Amino acid sequence: MNWGTKLTIAMLSFMAFIITLGTMMMRSKSDALVDTDYYEKGIRYNEVYTKKENVKRDHAAPVILIQGDTLLVSFKQDASGTIKLVRSADKRMDVNMKLQTDGRHQFRIPVKTRAKGSWKIIADWTSGAKAYTYEQEVML
Repeated sequence: MNWGTKLTIAMLSFMAFIITLGTMMMRSKSDALVDTDYYEKGIRYNEVYTKKENVKRDHAAPVILIQGDTLLVSFKQDASGTIKLVRSADKRMDVNMKLQTDGRHQFRIPVKTRAKGSWKIIADWTSGAKAYTYEQEVML
């Protein structure tokens, strides 16, 4: 074989490799790290930032404890809103719950049936006339 034949074989092999990788990329499932509502979150960024700053300014961060098979979220005042449990490993495991504190300003989440591992808690609530947003990672 001369060098022209070897070069042609090498180039065809490389092209087949690239086509195979392109086909595999197109057939793979979507990436879990890609956010589907990216633009909506971008539009609401100022609102979310203000809510996070309210938590810092008013020292209103909830205390999150795990007691047995219950996740206990304690607030400074009565709170109502939503709590979202986000599992970064599998988006299908995410849970949205309506938040309404009891007489001791607490909200209980049963975690016995939840998968063990890292979860993110995103609390979005109002107390009085102010709106707040707080995020924290927890290990269940």
